[in-house]
Amino acid sequence: MTVTAAGPLPQTPYDVAIVGAGVVGCAIARELARHPRLRIALVEAQDDVGQGTSKANTAILHTGFDATPGTLEARLVREGYARLGAYAAETGIPVERVGALLVAWDEEQLAALPRLAEKAERNAYPDTALLGPGELYSREPHLGPGALGALHVPGESIICPWTTTLAYATQAVRAGADLHLNTAVQHVRAADGHLLTTSRGTLRARHLVNAAGLHADTLDRALGHQDFTVTPRRGQLLVHDKLARPLVRHILLPVPTALGKGVLVAPTVYGNVLLGPTAEDLDDKRATGSTADGTAALREQGRRILPALLEEEVTAVYAGLRAATGQEDYRITAHPGQAYVTVGGIRSTGLTASLAIAAHVTGLLADGGLDLGPVREPEPVTMPNLGEAFPRPYQRADLIAADPEYGTLVCHCERVSRGEIRDALASTVPPRSLDGLRRRTRARAGRCQGFFCGAAVRELFERGARP
Repeated sequence: MTVTAAGPLPQTPYDVAIVGAGVVGCAIARELARHPRLRIALVEAQDDVGQGTSKANTAILHTGFDATPGTLEARLVREGYARLGAYAAETGIPVERVGALLVAWDEEQLAALPRLAEKAERNAYPDTALLGPGELYSREPHLGPGALGALHVPGESIICPWTTTLAYATQAVRAGADLHLNTAVQHVRAADGHLLTTSRGTLRARHLVNAAGLHADTLDRALGHQDFTVTPRRGQLLVHDKLARPLVRHILLPVPTALGKGVLVAPTVYGNVLLGPTAEDLDDKRATGSTADGTAALREQGRRILPALLEEEVTAVYAGLRAATGQEDYRITAHPGQAYVTVGGIRSTGLTASLAIAAHVTGLLADGGLDLGPVREPEPVTMPNLGEAFPRPYQRADLIAADPEYGTLVCHCERVSRGEIRDALASTVPPRSLDGLRRRTRARAGRCQGFFCGAAVRELFERGARP
């Protein structure tokens, strides 16, 4: 049960190595760590968990109402929605059941709504309702003019993606898994199982799981498979200030087209409002920068959906890359002869489906000869609450009375206390950068983006938040 980011790797073979510590890789590590007989390695090229697609998504807990019926994705999203909802309640991950409205802006989109309701029925989600313009505007009075109706999907929710990934990794490590950060896989070959050559030396494993996200196709080819190609699809998003939060009550979704699901407006559990994402297919798997054209296009579409949003401050702009493969389904494939499972093409629904994907992959490994052994449930964890709809430490008199550090604010925009920063730095999977600390506490994520608190946060980070 170690977390390492430097030095040599253990030479004793692991039972399973998982490449990629995004939300799916961490979920798989957690699921496998329920079997204490197994020796598990979670291998990540970057310096923290959730550093790729997992940190830059739209943070929605999907019902799966609009998945392609009969696909593996449809099944795993449906199962994952229930699993993650229960898990979030157990661990303190903030979730708000705000519901979604698919808004029709023309007659063609309006005609598509009943078909989307039927699709939801085929995906075992019967709770949708068609709304006329009167009901729609009573629910969303700030919606732009001209909407003809909507499909209400009450189960769509918003969630914290950062603490979800971190919760999985924390339980996996506490249950005995080894997390190796700064460990980029450079080559893999068969050698009594798998021999992984990494930036920190070699690592051996009897079974291998490829959860490498944008690089899953590269690792797949290294093992002799040409099943899919990942095209990075950039999604740029604008984050609006908390003062915009009263403008929107639901997740506002467009009616999907052949080009994708389109641009949404959504509240976040942190109290902000998101506008985005774009959908740009690129060649560069590192192109996470935002562009003037992208932000301008988002503002133009946002002007129609929620005109008043354009009057509110944008506090951050970010972009994430999704692993598009040209197929509307996950690319999860077992190769029993190689003791290898590919977990590719996990798109924006991967957060919701993560626990179900983990259970599915564990079953494939068992079918491929992995002796799982007995089950021992991981010790429960309680994650720090980053959500505005639930009491934060600075609001809890009992917590402050027991430890005044929770009443000493460092980041005033986000109301982050010295005690929260101290706890993050002393946690099972501590941050190794200021950005990692931000994802664990929200420090420097507010209106001033660290202009006021940056020096104090950096000082606490660099000296370990010691009193």
